[in-house]
Amino acid sequence: MAGVVHIPWYATLFRHERLAAALTELAPLALKYGATEVQLHQSRDDRYRFDHMCWFESRADWERFWESDELIRFRARYSGQYQVPLLYVWQDVLARVQVEPEPEAVAVVEVVETEVVVVEKPADAA
Repeated sequence: MAGVVHIPWYATLFRHERLAAALTELAPLALKYGATEVQLHQSRDDRYRFDHMCWFESRADWERFWESDELIRFRARYSGQYQVPLLYVWQDVLARVQVEPEPEAVAVVEVVETEVVVVEKPADAA
């Protein structure tokens, strides 16, 4: 069953900007392991709090991503940048509703014929 994983990253003191940059670089990696969507949010009220969400068709794909060499190295490299324990939550997707964007209006351009007037230059002009 399809699911979404919520990973609540929380930066350590004075490290939220570095963690934000690192998580932003990490986000697309989940697509390599079968994620269909990834979102990363930073709280405006608490700049140290990040909500990282990954949608997967199967929990096995999620686990392949979470236990991948890339993610293990990421967690090790940035271990001092976020608080531990880091406890993710798998949630089953029961329903998903989206508003489809309205198609953009097509601009209609009307070509109007213009009259071209040829002005002859005077004979004495060189």
